[in-house]
Amino acid sequence: MRIMVTGGARSGKSSFAERYAAHLAKCGVYIATAQAFDAEMEERLSLHRKRRDDSGFPWRTIEEPLHIAGWLRRHAPADGEAVLIDCLTLWLSNWVLRHESESDMERTVGDRVEELAAAVREYPGTVLLVTNEVGSGIVPEYKLGRVYRDLAGRMNQRVAEACGEVFLVTSGIPVELKRLAFRFD
Repeated sequence: MRIMVTGGARSGKSSFAERYAAHLAKCGVYIATAQAFDAEMEERLSLHRKRRDDSGFPWRTIEEPLHIAGWLRRHAPADGEAVLIDCLTLWLSNWVLRHESESDMERTVGDRVEELAAAVREYPGTVLLVTNEVGSGIVPEYKLGRVYRDLAGRMNQRVAEACGEVFLVTSGIPVELKRLAFRFD
């Protein structure tokens, strides 16, 4: 089962994904893609860890800022286990910042997105992926921001194609989109 959870900042995406994983499985692997480069980010990560610890659901946390496709390909899911990857837009930022000075950065990062979408499609267990809808706001002033926004939109489309369920979380309310999607039949 492959599930994507998307929405805006502070919409309740992560807490919904954690609760849904606990509903679907007996235990979870939490793949954290964020990196703490300052005290404020470390505090955010600490609050996420505390929420998981306080939930009563058994999580094992793995910090993997870049190579989640490889991790999915190497990891054989245990019986009753769900994998939650939080968050794809931070993962994308990690790749963009790693390659931002290269002339073919968009192609290089786009290749990582394709690799991730394929790994998600092929994963034999339950995987939930949290991402952000970054293209709903203003047009970024700087080129790198616009490139990132475009990459994030394309990434979300590719991962959504690989998933059986896609939830949009707004104001803490999850809505499953694939059941509502218009189809050209």
